[in-house]
Amino acid sequence: MGGCHSYPTATKGDSNAPPDVCDGKLGINNNILETRPYLHQEYACQHINLMDMRALTLLPPGVDKAEWLASNTVSFFKHINLFSSALSEFCTPSTCPTACGPGDTVYVWTDDHGRKLKCSAPLYFDYAMSYIQDLLTDEEVFPTKAGSVFPTGFIFLVQKVFLLLFRTLAHIYWSHFRQTHALGLHAHLNTLFTHLTLFCRQHALLDAEDIEPLQDLILALGLQGGTYDKK
Repeated sequence: MGGCHSYPTATKGDSNAPPDVCDGKLGINNNILETRPYLHQEYACQHINLMDMRALTLLPPGVDKAEWLASNTVSFFKHINLFSSALSEFCTPSTCPTACGPGDTVYVWTDDHGRKLKCSAPLYFDYAMSYIQDLLTDEEVFPTKAGSVFPTGFIFLVQKVFLLLFRTLAHIYWSHFRQTHALGLHAHLNTLFTHLTLFCRQHALLDAEDIEPLQDLILALGLQGGTYDKK
C-alpha cells in the first residue's frame, strides 16, 4: 500500500503567463508567484449551479454512514479523475517536474516498501488514482454485495482517499488554473472543490493541516467555518 507526504520547497523558475488571467511571474509547475488568480472574485464567484451544497453532504435519514461515505467516495473519484484527465496534456514531466500544491508544497509518494519517491506530478497522481481505483474495486474494502460488511478501519482508508483527491484539486488550482480558465472549466472546478470541501468538513475526513494549502480559496469561496478535524 502506498502513501503520501508533503514538504515545502522554494524552487522557482520563470515562464510566460496569459495576460487575461494573470500578469504575475510564473515559477515551477506554472504556479503564479505574485498572485493567485483563482482567488480573484471574478473567478471565485463562478459555479455551475446554485444548489445547496451543504444539504448534499448530510447523511440521509435511514442510510448507513459507511454506505454513504462509500457511494460518495466513488462519485468524487470519478468526477475528479475525469476532470484531471481533461487537463492531462498540460500536466507532463516537463511542465510539472514535481507534484506541487499552493505555497510550493511538494507531495511525495511513499511506495509499498516505505520509500519516499519525489516524482513528477503526472506520475504522483497516476500513483494516487491507481491506488484509489484498487481500493474501490476491492470487495474486501468497498463491498457491493448484499449483506457484506465494511472492514475495520474503513474510515481511515476513506480519509486517505479524500486527502489524495484534495491534493489533486490543489495541484490543478496551483499549476493549471490558467488552462482550466482557458477551457472554460473554472466554474466546474469551483463547484467540485466546494462540494468536496463541505463533504470533508461534514464527515471529518481531513485535518486542518490537510486543507491549509487552499485555506485562502476556502475563504474566497465563502466556505469558512466549521472544523475539519478527523474523528
